[in-house]
Amino acid sequence: MNLSQLDPRAGRATSVLAEDEKPGAAEPEALNITAASSNPKMFTLPWHKPLATWPEDLLANLPRGISRHVVRFVHVGDEVYAMKEITRQMAEREYEILRRLQKLELPAVRPIAVVTGRHDANGEPLEAILVTKHLKFSLPYRALFARNLRPDTAERLIDALAVLLVRLHLAGFYWGDVSLSNVLFLRDADAFSAFLVDAETGDLQVNLTEGQREYDIDLARTNIIGELMDLSSGKLLPGDVDEIEVGNRLVERYHSLWSALTDTDKFGPDEMWKIEKRVNKLNELGFDVDELEMKTEEGGKRVLVRPRVVDAGYANRKLLRLTGLDVQENQARRLLNDLDAYRASTWREGEDLEIVATDWMREVFEPTVRSIPREYRSQIEPAQFFHEVLDHRWFLAEKAGHDVPMSEAVTSFIKNVLPGQVLNKKDIDTLLEEADSGVIDDESTYYDNDADDDGYNPDFDPDAAVWSH
Repeated sequence: MNLSQLDPRAGRATSVLAEDEKPGAAEPEALNITAASSNPKMFTLPWHKPLATWPEDLLANLPRGISRHVVRFVHVGDEVYAMKEITRQMAEREYEILRRLQKLELPAVRPIAVVTGRHDANGEPLEAILVTKHLKFSLPYRALFARNLRPDTAERLIDALAVLLVRLHLAGFYWGDVSLSNVLFLRDADAFSAFLVDAETGDLQVNLTEGQREYDIDLARTNIIGELMDLSSGKLLPGDVDEIEVGNRLVERYHSLWSALTDTDKFGPDEMWKIEKRVNKLNELGFDVDELEMKTEEGGKRVLVRPRVVDAGYANRKLLRLTGLDVQENQARRLLNDLDAYRASTWREGEDLEIVATDWMREVFEPTVRSIPREYRSQIEPAQFFHEVLDHRWFLAEKAGHDVPMSEAVTSFIKNVLPGQVLNKKDIDTLLEEADSGVIDDESTYYDNDADDDGYNPDFDPDAAVWSH
């Protein structure tokens, strides 16, 4: 990889250089923690124990997705970190990639540290651990089907994954293992936002070829169909959901969004108003436009216009500027709409929007989110709670035939709706059992390496997955 050709932000992110895989390469003799966080509690953790045997009092009881590796959520001071036990080379490489994605402000989990040179009490080497920050309020896809969500949940997850895949591809990131299992989802108003959580097979390049993009899409479709069929066999998927149709939806949504963001439009010299229309459409999709590349065809009869899309988050940045709230894109749109409604209802259309936004925060938003019961605060984001209450208020008003006070809507929502949207202990325990069922390198690896050796070596398996370089 030529770092000089990458976006400068990504090039500056390299702090751990993964070594080439060498059979029998020596592990560090002493514990080594390379961290992007200065949390001193990191040094007090039981790194001398296999991750699967860490004491319960350190663990956060949060739902995990199915993984090939041992993964645990761990309390580290006031933070919750995700720990994944993998080989040193894999840990260093994934940490490096996640650091670059973070610099590019792409939706991925935040890397915290790589821990190498681990040994047990007998001096035997243990695998390295990749540490990332837990994405608060996020859930793996299986957890979303453990509660009573809307029938179109699968389609909304696919739409979120399509947006994530397009954003990563625009930045030159080849994923190599796209699936619902490698994504975390945040509820985003009536939709979802998707975040990359597993970058083991990824590779950041200057630009992707069409073949690389199509491979990612085709693999995603195949994996998604299989994952949904697995949900269906476990009676978690509504019976009217067609798994193949949902997989095909990803392909369609991806190509539609990619086209909207990258196609070159042709306008006549007297149709320049269409340029503003194109930019507005991209803003509605949630993307900012940095610059427009414009040139005329021979003879000057047509103007060719291609936008340079910078990033998603158009509404998010506007709300952040007005209120200081950093939320998901669709949540930001909903909150901005309510802000506009507040401005109109208080007859303040001519007043500075920043001043109105300050009053809206104090009089409307903050009193509402302070009402979230303590036992639910770890499972629902304040902006999502506000959105859900607005929806519930509209439902109550339609049923009653008149406006309903916000306080009444909050009380009704907490009593009648919220308990059915969050996970209880039984749900979480079931999800954790499912997550551990997919692990292929649990603690037995460290104590009985030769007992069940069948002679298999993935280095000589032509069908084994490899990284793309």
